[in-house]
Amino acid sequence: MKNYKENKWYVLTLLTLVYTFSFIDRQILVILAEPIKKELALSDTQLGLLTGLAFAALYVVLGVPIARLADKGNRKNIIAISLTLWSFMTAISGAASSFHQLLLARIGVGIGEAGGSPPSHSIISDYFPPKKRATAFAIYSMGIYLGVLLGFVVGGYIAKSYGWRIAFYSLGLPGVFLAILLYYTVKEPRKGQSDLIKTNSKAPTIKEVFKTLFSYKSFIYAALGTGFTAFGQYGINNFFPSYLQRIHGMNLAQAGYILGLVFGVGGGLGVFLGGYISDRIGLKDLRWYLRGPMLASIVSLISFAVVIFSNEISWIIGMLFFTTLFSGFYLAPVIGVTHSLVNAKMRAIASSVLFFILNFIGLGFGPLTIGYISDLLIPKYGDSSLRWAFSIVFVTGSLATILFGWAAKHYKKDLKRFEASIQTN
Repeated sequence: MKNYKENKWYVLTLLTLVYTFSFIDRQILVILAEPIKKELALSDTQLGLLTGLAFAALYVVLGVPIARLADKGNRKNIIAISLTLWSFMTAISGAASSFHQLLLARIGVGIGEAGGSPPSHSIISDYFPPKKRATAFAIYSMGIYLGVLLGFVVGGYIAKSYGWRIAFYSLGLPGVFLAILLYYTVKEPRKGQSDLIKTNSKAPTIKEVFKTLFSYKSFIYAALGTGFTAFGQYGINNFFPSYLQRIHGMNLAQAGYILGLVFGVGGGLGVFLGGYISDRIGLKDLRWYLRGPMLASIVSLISFAVVIFSNEISWIIGMLFFTTLFSGFYLAPVIGVTHSLVNAKMRAIASSVLFFILNFIGLGFGPLTIGYISDLLIPKYGDSSLRWAFSIVFVTGSLATILFGWAAKHYKKDLKRFEASIQTN
């Protein structure tokens, strides 16, 4: 039996836990938004900045050069160092006494998390062959929703019982111990060890990776589709706790418990099914790796219409579960598609480029735009301003649906072109 350090399921489990902590640390501010807003006298625009663009700015900028280091060197060590940094910056967020101090702490979290996913994606592709990668990425991506669940439920409970500052301390520091475990119990795999087509040993430049990726229309359309999908996801997720507290009178712990389960279970199930189903139906027609996200996007928009225009709390929670489930379908298949279009020593950079687009559009502008629109509408609609601000999701979600359809149209041709280029080099 293989040493546990080289066991693909152990490695995948540990990397999924790392991703879980990244979303605990990323999303904890969301459930703590209302008490922080009151104590620090913040606007919805400032909340949108803190939960979105402040984190995303350096996260997306540093992701590419850090991924370049990962494609050239030891990915496991990069992940361990990054996890230590973002966990520490989350913890010291609890000491912030002003908007600007909290802003700097969130920027620090973004810097740390820039070194998390791209190296992890690259390691996963080395442990799992192409036909099983979407499922592996789906399991890994469940860390998003497990992190949201724990951040909302545990963070909400701690904040209600002991205050929002203690919540930051309690959920930030454990990540340091996970970083130590990762460093000592995971072995760095050989790049490309699970590929069917072997590549040369030379690591490509960032320019070469960009040139390769953006020569494929399927990647361009799919990446933009992820960005506009994430715009709605982050915008909704980051403001829905406030929505329930302001409009439906829930306290912080209630909103955290309900949304933790809805986002955690619904989103986790959706992202797993998206990857698992894609690997199954993709065997018959590769275009279903992108047609699936297209159809799921349509369903999620229909269910979200019920969410924001209903006043019945049971309908709101039930349909929000389905919205979250279907809006999570896209991520694992798109990562799998991206990795199928580049060689093994391009994959960390390829993931960082995909996540640059996803987070620049989605995390950078989703919460900020919804917060800004909400502030503009407060004089007319009061606390209901968030309901109308959420309506912009129908525009971005419709764009994502169209883009996934265009990506599916070009994918088979692009994949054949990539395989031909490998065989001639």
